[in-house]
Amino acid sequence: MSIAVAAPVAAGAAPLRRDIGPWALTLPLGAAYLAFFVAPLLMLLAVSFYADERMTTLGLRQWERFLGDPFHWKVVADTLLLGAKTVAATVLLGLPLALVWRTAPPFWQRMLLFIVVLPLLTSVVVRTFAWIVILGREGVVNALVLGLGLASEPLRLLQTELGLVIALTQIEMPLLMLPLLAVISRIDPNVIDASASLGASPWRTLFTVILPLSLPGISAGCLLVFASSTTAFISQSVIGGGRLVYLPALVWQQAMVVSDWPFAATAAVMLMVSVMAVIAVIALVGRVAAGRIGG
Repeated sequence: MSIAVAAPVAAGAAPLRRDIGPWALTLPLGAAYLAFFVAPLLMLLAVSFYADERMTTLGLRQWERFLGDPFHWKVVADTLLLGAKTVAATVLLGLPLALVWRTAPPFWQRMLLFIVVLPLLTSVVVRTFAWIVILGREGVVNALVLGLGLASEPLRLLQTELGLVIALTQIEMPLLMLPLLAVISRIDPNVIDASASLGASPWRTLFTVILPLSLPGISAGCLLVFASSTTAFISQSVIGGGRLVYLPALVWQQAMVVSDWPFAATAAVMLMVSVMAVIAVIALVGRVAAGRIGG
């Protein structure tokens, strides 16, 4: 009797699971996303509309203060330009490494992949402070430059944008390489052989076949590098120092030093909006390029 009763129950429960199963699996992640990402962002946006530091009256004073000061626009431009320079440096160094990885034997592919992933196993704080030793007046770079006679005195690399871009290039390189290697590994070798058999030179094959097919990986890597480098508060503070002011440092200064939370929230929202705008442009360019390749 118990078996006969259980069978209809089980049979009736199956359609219910099919109806709600796929969406029910997303509920925990959706709830966590709303609680720990969307809600704090909405609170941050609400705080930016307080007119005074005590957050007693509402108004647009903080936004007028930020948007009306040319210094703040320069900080926004410097922050985005820092991300663009880091992206350019990582692409220039990472793309040749990815091409070498594609043609390397399997053993060396594993070794190169391990070298690429290895920095992710070390804290970004440790890597940033290591660059202080490398870029300092008595560091490795200056010792090499002075030893080769390329300069008469140590180069000033710390607290400069050049030194910061150099450090960020190494720190953010894995974020470019991992999606790029994933895309390059899926390129069909027969396509490259067909290009060579039709008379294309290696350089023409590179620019007309390999690079276009690698654009999705390059675009994804550029998104990650740009978003991470523009918000890299630790690296910007340690390598750049107080001489270079970027939006993350401005947010920290207004929140922790001046205790002006409404203005800090305004700067934080501007950081998010400006970075997301550039990311949207990069993503759009990547989709357009991929569509042309697919067409």
